[in-house]
Amino acid sequence: MDDRPATRSSAAGPIVLIAAIALVAIVAFAFTAGWLAPQRVTPAKLVNALAPPGGPALGYRRNHAKGICFTGTFESTGAAAALSKAPMFAAGSYAAMGRFNLGTADPKAADPTVRVRGVGLRVVAPDGSEWRTAMIDAPFFAVSTPQAFYGLLQALGRKDDPNAMKSFIAANPEFGAFAKWISTTPMTASFAEERFNSLDSFLFTNASGNTSTVRWSFVPVAKPELLSADDLKQRGPDFLATDIAQRVAAAPQRWNLVVTVANPGDPSADPSKPWPDDRRTVTAGTLVVTGIQQEADGPCRDVNFDPTVLPAGMHVSDDPFPAARSAAYAVSFDRRTAEDKYYPHTQAGGNGQ
Repeated sequence: MDDRPATRSSAAGPIVLIAAIALVAIVAFAFTAGWLAPQRVTPAKLVNALAPPGGPALGYRRNHAKGICFTGTFESTGAAAALSKAPMFAAGSYAAMGRFNLGTADPKAADPTVRVRGVGLRVVAPDGSEWRTAMIDAPFFAVSTPQAFYGLLQALGRKDDPNAMKSFIAANPEFGAFAKWISTTPMTASFAEERFNSLDSFLFTNASGNTSTVRWSFVPVAKPELLSADDLKQRGPDFLATDIAQRVAAAPQRWNLVVTVANPGDPSADPSKPWPDDRRTVTAGTLVVTGIQQEADGPCRDVNFDPTVLPAGMHVSDDPFPAARSAAYAVSFDRRTAEDKYYPHTQAGGNGQ
């Protein structure tokens, strides 16, 4: 989810570079089932478009390919039970696991070169019901519709057409805000310092049958350390995985789940539009990460963080992107599991990140 501005031809070169960098963050969020006629575009075609010039990294996720597993708990305050009857919102402790990751199709990409960071999370209730979610650190999405996302893919693929991106930006002015965020917002020093946002809207229904439109964020307890360009040059290619492993070994790391409730009229189907800061919020609980595992041998390796896997009391809204992502994630999952023999199941193969 994102926004951005810029249509002047004098800025075309930098904008194209920004768009190319931003794409890795966008693709994992932007697939859909049925937003265009099947004969024109399919999730498989969109997954194909993720492959870099040399082809996909076989056995890996087609985007957000570099990552590391974690385990822990979700400690619910019980406050969100007024919004949703989801079992993991009742006060208590629930098993959680997930995956910190980078928005890139290259599992060997150097951490300082990838702007967008993400997290996939699965929380399991005692009755076996699950809540799965995948979030990124951007505060909004790049485009407003799946059709616009497909247009972005097409524009980025036209390397021989200098006007392709200019035309796309002119037709999709919301892209400018995301381009600005990508180019001006400094990175933090750790996954533990990132705020991860759902960006998509969902519906929460409580025990009385009342429904609210919501978005959510996992807000770090750790104070962010912002890195300058010179700071980044001093960081190693895998500094994020090393850092989070060291932090968790020293002490559990925490993120507070903050649920934001929409007012009537707030855009629920357009993740490129953030809601005003004065919207009601509920602190629903805390994600506590107590263990880090390399992906190759970790519990997140074969988990598909499908955002449409939801317990009773949580539902998709009119936002088309969750269905989009679900369809593409399924294609990516099927392909990487079929390619298992190519995946390095030891740390020597790049740690499966």
